[in-house]
Amino acid sequence: MNVRRLIPATAAAGAVTLGLVTLSACSTSDAADAKSGDGKLKVVASFYPMQYLAEQIGGDHVAVSSLTKPGVEPHDLELKPRQTAELNEAGYILYLKGVQPAVDKAIAQSEAKNKVDAATLTKLEHHGTEGGHSHEGEEAGHDEHEGEGEAGADPHIWLDPVKYAEVAKGVGKSLEKADPDHAADYKKNTDALITKLNGLNTAYQQGLKTTATKTFITTHSAFGYLAERYGLDQEGIAGLDPESEPSPARIKELQTIAKKDKVTTVFFETLASDKTAKTLAEDTGLKTDVLDPLEGITDKSKGDDYLQVMESNLAALQKALGAK
Repeated sequence: MNVRRLIPATAAAGAVTLGLVTLSACSTSDAADAKSGDGKLKVVASFYPMQYLAEQIGGDHVAVSSLTKPGVEPHDLELKPRQTAELNEAGYILYLKGVQPAVDKAIAQSEAKNKVDAATLTKLEHHGTEGGHSHEGEEAGHDEHEGEGEAGADPHIWLDPVKYAEVAKGVGKSLEKADPDHAADYKKNTDALITKLNGLNTAYQQGLKTTATKTFITTHSAFGYLAERYGLDQEGIAGLDPESEPSPARIKELQTIAKKDKVTTVFFETLASDKTAKTLAEDTGLKTDVLDPLEGITDKSKGDDYLQVMESNLAALQKALGAK
């Protein structure tokens, strides 16, 4: 009898031991999943502006991958099963809620411990098809592009160096918490990046201080923050969504604005069609040029990284606005 009673007791003890081993193995596995083969923190970025921050701040301590490959329009990205799995294995995820609905949903459902929404690290604002100081008709633009940003707010914060620096500061602090062993390096890298962004801000302030006109026309209304920061007026052919089509009334309005404000150039971007921009330019006798919203770096980009493309954008704006 006693022998019979010992058997289940022994089995139970073995089961407990096995359970502890299994839990320990799972914990070790989870920790291992968050690190790459060479011990670097696995970081998944939603698209290029987030990737750039992660690489600059993370430095040698992170292995960064982006869900949005070069040349892909980020707004329309649909994730593959492999990418969803990648999110679950990440030690740190950096994204910007409101830009990519499919990504937002996948991240919300992922099991990753450290998920950082860049939109929470600065204050989002509302910009319609018009930018700068005039917001007439803005609400209609918000209705058309509901879902862009929180409650229709403009998510293109990276095109304002000041706001981007605010986000960088928050990313640095979150990486310090996610990987405290390398906190000092993350802080050092963050400070270095903020110094560069402050220099970029100064270049824009000085470069756009005196211009023949303050108005620029662009296909994609991504430059509302930039326009507001430097006292310019953005006139978007489309709204915040680069693929939306303008109404005939909007085209006519832009033709009037171009004449009134002495606009010289219609800007288009690298990742979306330039057909509408070129048609408007031909109808109004204007030039065309690239103003890159920096949603991705490709072989068509005028620069190899964020800073270089932003400097190219500054040069394009100076030329179009008649900077003195």
